[in-house]
Amino acid sequence: MTSADDLISLVRDYNPKTNEQRLRDAFAFGEEMHEGQFRHSGEPYFTHPVAVAAILTEQRLDDATIITALLHDTIEDTKANFEEVSSRFGEEVAMLVDGVTKLTNLQLSSRETKQAENFRKLFMAMSKDLRVILVKLADRLHNMRTIRAMRPEKQAQKARETMDIYAPLAGRMGMQWMREELEDLAFKVLNPEGRQSIIRRFVTLQRETGDVIHRITGDMRLELEKAGIEAEVFGRAKKPYSIWRKMQEKDQGFSRLSDIYGFRVITRSEEDCYRTLGTIHQRWRAVPGRFKDYISQPKSNGYRSIHTTVSGRDGKRVEVQIRTRQMHDVAESGVAAHWSYRDGVRTENPFAVDPAKWIASLTEQFDGEDDHDEFLEAVKLEMYSDQVFCFTPKGDVIKLPKGATPIDFAYAIHTRIGHACVGAKVDGIRVPLWTRLRNGQSVEVITAEGQTPQVSWLEIATTGKARTAIRRALREADRERFVKLGHELARSAFEHVNKKATDKALETAARALRVSDVTELLARLGAAVITAHDVVQAVYPELTDKEGDEVSPRRAVIGLEPGQKFERASCCEPLPGERIIGITSRGQGVVVHSADCDRLGEFEDQMDRWVDVHWHSGTHPAVYGVTLELTIGNDAGVLGRICTLIGEKKANISNLEFKDRKPDFYRLMINVELRDVEQLHSLILMLEAESDVAAVARHRETPGTQLRTI
Repeated sequence: MTSADDLISLVRDYNPKTNEQRLRDAFAFGEEMHEGQFRHSGEPYFTHPVAVAAILTEQRLDDATIITALLHDTIEDTKANFEEVSSRFGEEVAMLVDGVTKLTNLQLSSRETKQAENFRKLFMAMSKDLRVILVKLADRLHNMRTIRAMRPEKQAQKARETMDIYAPLAGRMGMQWMREELEDLAFKVLNPEGRQSIIRRFVTLQRETGDVIHRITGDMRLELEKAGIEAEVFGRAKKPYSIWRKMQEKDQGFSRLSDIYGFRVITRSEEDCYRTLGTIHQRWRAVPGRFKDYISQPKSNGYRSIHTTVSGRDGKRVEVQIRTRQMHDVAESGVAAHWSYRDGVRTENPFAVDPAKWIASLTEQFDGEDDHDEFLEAVKLEMYSDQVFCFTPKGDVIKLPKGATPIDFAYAIHTRIGHACVGAKVDGIRVPLWTRLRNGQSVEVITAEGQTPQVSWLEIATTGKARTAIRRALREADRERFVKLGHELARSAFEHVNKKATDKALETAARALRVSDVTELLARLGAAVITAHDVVQAVYPELTDKEGDEVSPRRAVIGLEPGQKFERASCCEPLPGERIIGITSRGQGVVVHSADCDRLGEFEDQMDRWVDVHWHSGTHPAVYGVTLELTIGNDAGVLGRICTLIGEKKANISNLEFKDRKPDFYRLMINVELRDVEQLHSLILMLEAESDVAAVARHRETPGTQLRTI
């Protein structure tokens, strides 16, 4: 645990005029009050308040805030009361400690309390003195750093609360470093596999490309020296959660992300900021649409900086932030910069925002507001970056999630408008329907009579309302086609068990499956909501495979003559679930090929040998061999881990052959026995996600070798 002398030394570094005795008294009082109390980890409880105080010294905060951190749990968890704290350390400290206590007791993660009410309470508590929330954020940061000592369910609750409330709040206050660390610590609890995957890929990237940060930082310093600009240059890789969020937002894999590195240039003056921007743009190509000037248009929390993204070494995109030292101090501390001390006096930073005015601007409009949902909407407009607010031509505001398109905008107005949408204008300019909308844009939806939703809209729409409406409309439009298809599927399925799909049989199936009528049954069958096997089994359970039974390999293919045998072609190794074509062999058996097999071209002039076959729709055993071609890292344990992953997918390895051995990679062929094409796709996706797998593909023979016959 940090001692009283160590803590005082941390404060003295930025505030030589600190009242050391007052800090020492607070340390002793807190230690006395928490004596005999222990954390979940088994450590003395007072180690926590001391750690919170140490975090706040990094923000160079005043003595009152540091003392509040040391005592923030005394009123709640010990025999100390408000009057005693006030008499010993003054009313200012007592009010701050009481404020933190009340904030702790809000039960922000309670399921019974609406999120809007949580935010209302938070802002009301903050409105008296913003230092209350600074202590609470530091308290949450230390708790997240030591969260592993808690029960798993408690960890998940605290992590979700941190991700939903405290991390966005820290970001809104301008304390971006704290937001990033809180998000990453919560991410580590909520999705440890995802975070570890990002870290593994970073390690692989660094192994492949070397120290990119060092090289680019050196290049920037050299260019600035040539231009006669004195500046500090720092580079870093972005946090795992930040990269994960970009992957989700852009729907891209790690390898396709570009701006995973960030660089900061700290200059001596505002003029040098713009000179630096020009120098960087002369040396590297700027990426269109990725420039923001927060110096001329600062954020409401005082943040000032120039942001630009350029194509750096090897075409890699890097984000560059340019600002002065004073701007940097505000960027690091946010609203907390108002209390920062340097050399014993309050820092006179012209960019620091008056916290009273800042919090007043957020709360005054909500005083007396009865509609909590409207309160939440207004707060989220201020706090969250994952929302965009656009305007109709009449000036009405439409709230949408970040990444929303004109299709989402149209459905947000009315389902009828969405169905009839044929185009859109954004700020008066015609744009494609897949355009991503931004805050403050004016959107005009162009409609046409007779227009109906298109299947491609499902790829464009992002809101649940739009996607649900589109799917419903598509189902209704396709209903007639689904009914016809369902009728054919039912006929074929019943014929397979030597029965007819009569009206009476279908009515019986509809009743058994609790479907309203035969038409609805056929529509669901055609839309693949239910299977033909389900329909037949509902009428003739004794003639169908029992649920969970596997199809016998001998009758896995339907369409063969009685007694006729089949064999899978070795060239394409077709799997259940794929479209197949049969070719009769000299021995009157049938060789089954995938419908897209290149070898089928050899039989174009022998159409009498072609047989119309398809796979049985039931569950197949995992006996169908498929060859996978993999390129994997030549590191200890990699091959064993790959084999373990394949086994976890319930696939059996029947053969393994090395094709190429390099110092850093192996190329090998693995023959695995699978159930169907769905299992194959699942296996390939899992292997592609493994950081040590450079490439994986299904191997098929090319034309030119002898066809296997039976």
